[in-house]
Order: sequence, then structure tokens, then C-alpha cells
Amino acid sequence: MEASIDMGQKLLVAGGILSLVASLLHIAVIIGGPDWYRFFGAGEEMARMAEQGMLRPAIITLGIALILAIWAYFAFAGAGLVGKPPLLRSGLIAISAVYLLRGLVLFPMLVFLPEKVNSFAVWSSLIVLIYGLFYALGTWKSWPSLS
Repeated sequence: MEASIDMGQKLLVAGGILSLVASLLHIAVIIGGPDWYRFFGAGEEMARMAEQGMLRPAIITLGIALILAIWAYFAFAGAGLVGKPPLLRSGLIAISAVYLLRGLVLFPMLVFLPEKVNSFAVWSSLIVLIYGLFYALGTWKSWPSLS
């Protein structure tokens, strides 16, 4: 008999995969160097520091990659694929909130700081908004099994 995976689990698996891909992409940016920092919107200051061989861009980017990998772990745990960490429900709610708020920040920017809105702000906001929806809906649909 085959175990079925419910919609909440599917959403959390998708969210986990997205977070894991984002984590690996951040590591690729470190390896790719200054041009990758520029292309992926890290800003000219980060790119220049990388050009100068400073460790700060790599440390910051590696820290983000680690956080995203931990978030992927939480999604996979919520889907029942790996062991459950402490505070799984709280963690998934917090992760959903961070992704959603980061995605939704675009709208106040459009109203109050339109000069700061560029293509990176638009596409990155839309991407993390999608991530947040996967986490939030997956958490909501899987809530009973998360305790």
C-alpha cells in the first residue's frame, strides 16, 4: 500500500525545494564572484568588496544561504520527510511571515519610494511572495500533523 501525500505536504515540499535552490544559488554567487553579486542584485558595494577580496560579502551571503537551508529543513520536516525540529509550527509561521512580508514590501515601496523600485525589487519580491504562499498554505493545510 502506497502512502499518499496531502496537499499541505506537497506545498511544504515545494517551499522547501525553493528555499534549498535559493540557498544553493547564494553559494553559487559567492563562487561566481563580483559579477554574480551585481547580476543577482546584491548591490555595487557588495560587488566592490568582493572584487577587493574582502570576506564580508561571502560571510553575509553564506549566512543567508545557511538560513535558507534551515528554512528548507523546516519545510521538509513539516512535510514529514525529515525529523521534526523543536518549535516546528512556530518556525513555519515565522518563515511564512518573513517571506510574505519581504514579498509584500514591494507595494509600500511603489507608493512611498517609487524611485527605489527597480527590476530586482519587483522580481525578487514576487519570487519570495510565492515562497511565502507555499509555506503559509502548506503550514495551514498541514497544521494538525505538525504538532
